[in-house]
Amino acid sequence: MEKKLFFVAAVFLNFTFLSCERDTKLYQTEDEEVINDEGNAESHDNSDDYTWDNTSEIPVLLNDNSIVCNAIGVSIDESTLTITSAGTYNISGSLSNGQIIVDTEDEDIVRLLLNGVTITCSYNSPIYVRNAEKTMIVLQEGTQNYLTDGITYTYAESDDDSNASIYSKDDLTIYGKGSLTVAGNFNDGITSKDGLIIESDLITVNAVDDGIRGKDYLIIKDIELTVICGGDGLKSDNDEDSSKGYISIETGTFTITADGDAVSAETDVLIAYCEMNIISGNGSTGSVYSTTSMKGIKANEIISIDNGIFTINSTDDAIHSNGSITINEGTFEIASGDDGIHADADLDIIGGYINISKSYEGLESAQGNINIYEGEIFVISSDDGVNVSAGSNSNRPGGTKSSTSYSLNIYGGYIAINSKGDGLDSNGAITISGGTIIVSSSELSDNNAIDYDGSCVVSGGLIIASGTSRMNQAPSTSSSQYSVSITFSSTQKAGRMIHIESTDGSQILTVKPKKSFQSLVVSSPDLKKGTTYNIYQDGSSTGSEENGLYTNGTYTAGSKYSSFSISSMVTYVN
Repeated sequence: MEKKLFFVAAVFLNFTFLSCERDTKLYQTEDEEVINDEGNAESHDNSDDYTWDNTSEIPVLLNDNSIVCNAIGVSIDESTLTITSAGTYNISGSLSNGQIIVDTEDEDIVRLLLNGVTITCSYNSPIYVRNAEKTMIVLQEGTQNYLTDGITYTYAESDDDSNASIYSKDDLTIYGKGSLTVAGNFNDGITSKDGLIIESDLITVNAVDDGIRGKDYLIIKDIELTVICGGDGLKSDNDEDSSKGYISIETGTFTITADGDAVSAETDVLIAYCEMNIISGNGSTGSVYSTTSMKGIKANEIISIDNGIFTINSTDDAIHSNGSITINEGTFEIASGDDGIHADADLDIIGGYINISKSYEGLESAQGNINIYEGEIFVISSDDGVNVSAGSNSNRPGGTKSSTSYSLNIYGGYIAINSKGDGLDSNGAITISGGTIIVSSSELSDNNAIDYDGSCVVSGGLIIASGTSRMNQAPSTSSSQYSVSITFSSTQKAGRMIHIESTDGSQILTVKPKKSFQSLVVSSPDLKKGTTYNIYQDGSSTGSEENGLYTNGTYTAGSKYSSFSISSMVTYVN
C-alpha cells in the first residue's frame, strides 16, 4: 500500500481528483515500466493517435460473405480479413459470418474506422487483435455499428485464448462519436489483455460473462455506456503487477446490470465524475452468502470518488475496498444486502450526500479509521449504523476486536442513523468536534446508541442519541463540551416528543426519536455549567421536523418529566 500514500494525501489536501492524464512526475521501475505518482502504470494514450490524414485511409468493403480491399497490407480468405500492416482502414458494410483480424509486427498504430459496420462471427471474435503495437477502433460520427459472436469458438493451433466479441492481446482504444452495440454470446463483450481506453458517445454491451475488461487498466472518458452481463460489468484484473489492474473513469453516464460486481479493479478505482446506475447480483434483496462477489464498486487497494451521481442496488457491499476509500463529493443513493460503504483500511468522507436506505452496516472500516469531515449522511441499517470494527467483518461469525489503533472521528456534517444495532460503534475511540448527529438505535438491550472502547471525546457539534438503557454509554468526562445522559423509568414509545430547555426558557432541543427508547444522550454547545434545565414529555412544536429533530419553532409544553443542573462534563439523569 505504500505506493498509494501520495495519492490519498493529494486528494485530501487539494480536494481534487488527479486523473491519469494530468501533468505528473514520471519515473522508472526496475522493469522499466513507466508509472505515475499514484503508483499506476501510465496508459498507452497519445494525442497523435487521434489525428490522421484522411487521404491515407484504406477502404474496406464488407459484402455479406466476401470482402473487397485492394491494399497491400491485408490478406483475404473469403469472409476473413487479416490486416498485416499498420495504417488506417475505413471499413463499411456487413459480414453474416466473418471476422477482422489484426496481426502485424509494425510499430505504428492500426486504426479500424467502423463506418456503419455489422459483423457476425459464429466461430470466434468478430474483431480479433492477435498482434499489434496498438490498435484503435474508431466509431465514425453518426454511424451505428454491431458486433455479435457465437456461443462456441473454434480455435487455430496455439491461438486459443480469444473469448470476447472484441478481443485484443495488445493495447486497444475505442473512440468516436458513432454508436457500438456488442453481443458477447460466448463469454465477454470487450476484452483487452493489455490496456483498454474507451472514449465514445454510445456503447451497449450484452455479455454472458464480463462486460468490458482491460486487464492492465481500463480508462473510460466521455461516454454513455450500458452493460448487461452475467459476470462483472467493468473489470481490470492484472494481479501480477501492482502498478496495473486499475480503473479510471473521468466522465460519463453508466447503466450497469451485472450478476457479479458492477465495477471491479484489482488495484484502484479512480472516479473524477460520472452518473452511474448499478444493479449487482440480485440487488439488495439477494443473499450475501454466495461464492460469487456481487458488489457495486470494488477495489483491492484504493477507491477515490471525486464527484458524481450514483444509484447502487447491490447484493454485497455497495462500495467496497480491501484498502481505503475517499469520497470527496457526490450524490449516493444506496441499497445493499450487506454494507453500504466498507473499507478494510481508512474510510474518509470529505463531503457529498449519502443516503443508505438499506444495509447490514451503513459505514464500516474493518482495520482503519472512519473520518467524516462534511456532507449529509443518512443510514438505515439492520446492524450498526457506523462501525469501526478493528479487525473483523462484523456480519460474519466471530465478533469484533477491541483496538486503540483505530477510531471514529467526526469533524462536521449532518449524520442521521436509524439502526437495529449500535448507532455509532467504535471498537477503538470516538472523537466528535462538529456537525449534527442524530441516532435512533436498537430497541434490543444488547446494543447502544453510542458504543465505544476507550474514550468518546466530544469538543463540539450537536449529538442526539436514543436507544436502550442497559448498555447505554455517554461521552467521556475528558470531553470539553457538556453532555447529559437521561435514563427514563420505562421504555418510551417511538415518536414520543422530548423537550429540553433551561429554567429561563432557552430551548436546547425538541426531538421525537424514530424508535422506542429508554435512554437519551444529548451533547450540545448550548448546555452550560451551573444552569438548570427541565425535561418535558409530549407537547407540540411549530418547528420543522427532520429525522425527529425540530428546528426554528415554538414548543408548547407537555408534562414535565424531570430537571437537572450541569455541574460536570457529563450529567446523569435517572
